[in-house]
Amino acid sequence: MRYLIHTLLLALCASSGGLLAEVSLPNVFGDHMVLQRDQKDPVWGWADPGEAITVTIAGQSHKTTADADGKWRVELDPMEAGGPYELVVQGTNTVTFRDVLVGEVWVCSGQSNMQWNVGKSNNAEVEIASAKNNQIRLLTVPTKGTQELQDNFNGKWAVCSPETVKDFSAVGYFFGRRLQQTLGVPIGLIDNAWGGSSAEAWIPREDFSKTELTAEFLANADAKLQDYTDESYQEALTSYEEKRSEWEAQGKKGRAPRRPSDPRYNQHRPANIYNGMVYPIQGYGIQGVIWYQGESNAGRAKSYQTVFPMVITSMREKWGQGDFPFYWVQLADYNAETDDANAKTAWAELREAQTMTLNLPNTGEAVIIDVGEGRDIHPRNKQVPAERLARWALANDYDIDMHYQSPTFQSMEVQGNKAILTFDHVSGEGLYSFDTNEVKGFSIAGDDKNFYWADAKVIGKNQVEVSSDQVSNPVAVRYGWAQNPVVNLQDRNGLPVTPFRSDTWPGVTN
Repeated sequence: MRYLIHTLLLALCASSGGLLAEVSLPNVFGDHMVLQRDQKDPVWGWADPGEAITVTIAGQSHKTTADADGKWRVELDPMEAGGPYELVVQGTNTVTFRDVLVGEVWVCSGQSNMQWNVGKSNNAEVEIASAKNNQIRLLTVPTKGTQELQDNFNGKWAVCSPETVKDFSAVGYFFGRRLQQTLGVPIGLIDNAWGGSSAEAWIPREDFSKTELTAEFLANADAKLQDYTDESYQEALTSYEEKRSEWEAQGKKGRAPRRPSDPRYNQHRPANIYNGMVYPIQGYGIQGVIWYQGESNAGRAKSYQTVFPMVITSMREKWGQGDFPFYWVQLADYNAETDDANAKTAWAELREAQTMTLNLPNTGEAVIIDVGEGRDIHPRNKQVPAERLARWALANDYDIDMHYQSPTFQSMEVQGNKAILTFDHVSGEGLYSFDTNEVKGFSIAGDDKNFYWADAKVIGKNQVEVSSDQVSNPVAVRYGWAQNPVVNLQDRNGLPVTPFRSDTWPGVTN
């Protein structure tokens, strides 16, 4: 009994941060992790104030002392790809991480289309069965929304296998697999996506003050939650449960009522994801970020022109690793097709905002206007988006000679009743209309701003002629300007032309 009491007292002292506090590290470090090659990688953690810490790996050793708050940090010397190694952290106790590799590390962020796992994607059975690659390592950050900065999370690195890949981000895994196959080095993938998340949730609170638009958004969001309490959430839950019971009693006809989330802690409140899912891994050595998000911001597409760049610049500034690569997936086609050449759509404007963000350095966009499913906001084909992201990384970051960017609108010249469009980033043999000789997806308008479906034909490697019998003096052309446009223009690599408009006329989200 005396021994048991003594043991309990020791455990209590350790858990309360007393004299017996031990050296520890956040869970972004662990067995099977991948460290970023060819750069100084930070390693950090906690200990008693003033405690001497030594960190060793692969023949190098670094010493430091925990500060007054018990925090410590060292930087490893750059290492070439390889391993496995042991990372040893020694203070009053010793922490050893085994099977550590050095290679390329990418963060996989966004909402449900990034969170969407391999097990729910096309060819899932084959993909899972063949996922036997110990040179790929996976780490998932659990979803957590909070206004308080989190130092850690509940998760751990895993070796890629049929058992571990099933529930991992499909876009992330397929992207990482292609890099590993091409580069022949270890790949580490950190998935911190959260389905349904708004871009504003990824931005630190202090950064909202950078623009009038975002400052007002934060103020309004805070005002709405000022009087929200546990009782408020319980009332919402009670209402949901009543509606759910009624829906079940009526034979479960139609859509089931959606269970409410607590708006104080969900994936929409400004800064919630940054605090709970970005900050805990912030500073870990990485090569870059891949991103698949935007559906939740479509109704605020105009403001996304400000908000999305802020997500990127804030993450880069806080991470402290310069302008690391940031590549995203443009929204796919979704919902019903339309015959209305004048249909206004927030999704087209959101895609435009994504493309405009290419003005930031070291960014890239994977266009997938040919991959979506009208009936489902989650296309099951996650291989194609991953492959197109991989092209950006392989060409820009690893000097692999390949074409990587979808053709983009460059200029328009009017010749009589025809508009001659010139495109940039056209590879190989030039533009190509997939499936039919007819080029689909263009509309044209005159001064009256009334659009008509246009006749279009490829007239050169990077040029298209567009016209309509109903427009004698064209002033504007659009391509793929719909939520689910019918389009078929691409280059010979199968990279679709980026949807665009030549005008700047007011849209639905202005």
